[in-house]
Amino acid sequence: MKKLLFAMVFLAVSGVVAWQVYVRLTEEKKDPSQRRGGGETVAVELAPVRTAAVRDVMEFTGTLEARSRFTVSPKVGGRLKKLHADIGMQVENGKLIAEIDDEEYLLRVAQAEAELEVAQANVDESSSALDTARREFERIEALQAKKIASESELDAASAQYKARAAKDKVARAQVTQRKAALDAERVRLSDTKIKSIWESGDDGLRVVGERFIHEGAMIVPNSPLVSIIDIRIILAVVFAAERNYPLFKPGLKTTVYTDAFPGRPFEGKVARVSPVLQENTRKARVELEIPNPDLLLKPGMFVRAEVEIASRENATVVPVASVVRRDGKEGVFLADMENKKAAFVALNLGIRQQDVVEVLSPPVSGMVVVLGQHLLRDGSTIMLPGRNGKDSGDRKPGPGGGGPPGRGPRGGGGGGR
Repeated sequence: MKKLLFAMVFLAVSGVVAWQVYVRLTEEKKDPSQRRGGGETVAVELAPVRTAAVRDVMEFTGTLEARSRFTVSPKVGGRLKKLHADIGMQVENGKLIAEIDDEEYLLRVAQAEAELEVAQANVDESSSALDTARREFERIEALQAKKIASESELDAASAQYKARAAKDKVARAQVTQRKAALDAERVRLSDTKIKSIWESGDDGLRVVGERFIHEGAMIVPNSPLVSIIDIRIILAVVFAAERNYPLFKPGLKTTVYTDAFPGRPFEGKVARVSPVLQENTRKARVELEIPNPDLLLKPGMFVRAEVEIASRENATVVPVASVVRRDGKEGVFLADMENKKAAFVALNLGIRQQDVVEVLSPPVSGMVVVLGQHLLRDGSTIMLPGRNGKDSGDRKPGPGGGGPPGRGPRGGGGGGR
């Protein structure tokens, strides 16, 4: 009998516990706005709808590169006699960078000059011989016309004259050849003076970025001596992911920050967007041009770049905290302070910033609920704590309602290299 009574009590308790669990699970599945009766009053905080400037900003990480870079190399080999440029030195277009020992090249020029003089002497000799042969030919030709000289004598004089003319032509060609050889040796001699020359039409100063050799070393043609870089306008290179690629266009404003100068912004713009995405990363190279008149920014620095995709000066904005989702739509609860009611309005939202979001449509104004909206449904009665239901149109904005807009939270997916 006791066992039967114990079993009945156990079943009764289990049933009560199961029912409470069921009720609890059912309540948790319901929408918060459905757990309260539509007639209940909900305490809320409000903030005004206002106008503000908003910016759609994407953040990237990247690396600085020189806008222009080339390596100074000699055209001839030899011993490096003097190096006039070193790391960090500013150089101008046409500046003497280095000198190669020119003793051997001076001897080559002297030899070429001597060979040219020999060739010119040969021309003088052949010219004299040609003149003699020409007069002899004219004399025999005149005698043959008077039947004094024979045909064979005329033929011999003619052949001699033609041979001398050919030799004279060869001698003159040799002079031209020797002049060219002398010019070549003089060019090689001038190549022992190595200069920094660029053809961009810009005569501004550039900087020596690297030094690859020291004085006294033996160098061969085309061996690197120093690198020359142009960093008066420096490039910040970032990489845009495929989903953000269509947003980038040349001319967009950008701001760059670097750890070398904490808190200091460097303004620039998007200069070039690569038409090709890398297959392994599905990202495109984007080059930002940053004016660098003080040469503070250096190639190789790590930077954080903010690219302004869009901006609007007098946009209608609501606090981010006021935005809720009802029936799959985003919107806000507008407060009707006269009737103490909250009405849900679905919104088409635009640019999002840290504390506000832009309203594209429909037009809204007044006060929106920023705290307690998760308990509301369309038409719920509202009250402000501490006001006993009085009109609260002069209440200060709640969280998210004030303050200047901050930088946009949209990220570029870590686009740095």
